[in-house]
Formats: sequence, structure tokens, C-alpha cells
Amino acid sequence: MVTRSTAWPEGTPCWVDLVVDDLDKAIQFYGGLFGWEIEKGGPEFGGYSMCRVDGKSVAGIGDKQSPDQPTVWTTYLAAEDVDKTAGKIAEAGGEVLMEPFDVMDVGRMTVGVDPTGAAFGVWQAGQHIGAELANEPSSVVWNEQMSRDLETAKRFYTEVFGYTYEEVDDAGNPYAMLKVHDAVAGGLGILGADTAAMMPAHWRVYFSVPSTDAAVEKVTELGGRVLSPPVDTPYGRLSVVSDDQDAMFVVIQGN
Repeated sequence: MVTRSTAWPEGTPCWVDLVVDDLDKAIQFYGGLFGWEIEKGGPEFGGYSMCRVDGKSVAGIGDKQSPDQPTVWTTYLAAEDVDKTAGKIAEAGGEVLMEPFDVMDVGRMTVGVDPTGAAFGVWQAGQHIGAELANEPSSVVWNEQMSRDLETAKRFYTEVFGYTYEEVDDAGNPYAMLKVHDAVAGGLGILGADTAAMMPAHWRVYFSVPSTDAAVEKVTELGGRVLSPPVDTPYGRLSVVSDDQDAMFVVIQGN
């Protein structure tokens, strides 16, 4: 279990949130799946809702700001200075999709896309540090960037966040464990040849569950879909699923 009350180190995946067309529907789905205590935000926050486990923040859910915004889970990487990080994103060959801005006194953020096409958020902590709980059931246990160009991804994130890597070759599929101050904090992987051509590069979010099979049954019961049936891996039993508004995520039961 990881609990935190201060800002996460630079480059660490520190927060995840979801934007949807129907906020109430999403609250019902994730409350039913993970048992989250979900506090719906007031008008001053545009309804942005905080999801908690035992009173500790683990994720956010909000309304889309425009109809063409995709329904996705977004991973946010911690930064001490968002404006400086935004400059590095552009210098390293990425694109800043949303210029840095303050979220009241909660924090300061930007949204970027790396050279492989994967979008991500950057969060500078204010009153909100990001996740207060991780690596526990119903909280985030892993974040990874998946693309078709691992070397380009590695170069970009090293230039922007200073990552170092631990190389892994899993049955011929290269993978890089990203490290922040020598501690593994996430991963960069390859979208395999069997991945649909329409699947873009993206950051993938893994949620810990007590039982992957039970979670998959619950996803289906709540109107979601199973995109990849449960499978055993060296890291645990996992399944790729989507909610009832087509946002993809992974559930994993650790070993």
C-alpha cells in the first residue's frame, strides 16, 4: 500500500481522471465496480467529482468540455513547475494541447501529447497533490504508455522528465520500466502487430482488484465490455475492459 500527503516526485504518475458524456452514469458504474465513495463536485468545479477509498482520493471523473473530446482515462505526471515542463514538451518534439493554467488553488496543469501520439496530463500540486492512495484494491496500481515506437517514447520522456529505464523483454515484446530517482514508477511498451490499426498510442491505467474474474463479471453486469479476457501474467491476473461509455482500462489481481 502507498499513501501520500505531499506532492509526488517529478515525473511520477500522480493522478488519473476520466471525462465522459454522462457524469451520473459514470459515477454509478465506477461506484458499483470499485465501491468508490464519489463526491460530486459543485458548479465552481464544473461537477468534477472526486473518487475516494477509505476517505483518500484515488481518481477523478468529470464532464467533457467539448463534444469532440474523447472518453478516456488520462494519466497525469507530476511536475514541480508545469510551465517549465510545457516548454520541455515542445522542445522534445511533443505538442502542448492545453497551455498551463491554474485550477483555482487546487493546482496548475497542462495537457500534452508525445511524439508517438499519446496524450498525458501534467500536474503541479497545490491543495490537491494527486492520488492519496495507490497499490491497494480499487486504486491505481500501474500506468504505462503504449505506442508503436518505443525508442522515440523513451527519448521524449527522458528529455522531459529525466526518466531512466530498466529494460525488459517479455516473450520478444520489448518493454521499459521507467524509473524516477531509481524507483520503478511505470512503464513504456509496444502495441503489438495484433493490435488494431485504429488503436492510437495512449497511456493505460491499471486498477487493482481482489479478483479479476469477479471484476470482469461486474463490468459486464454494469453494462461495460470485456476487451481482453482474464489472463495470467508474471505480474498478476489481468483483463482489459471498458466501461459503459467505452473508456478503456485494465483490472489486475496481483500475485
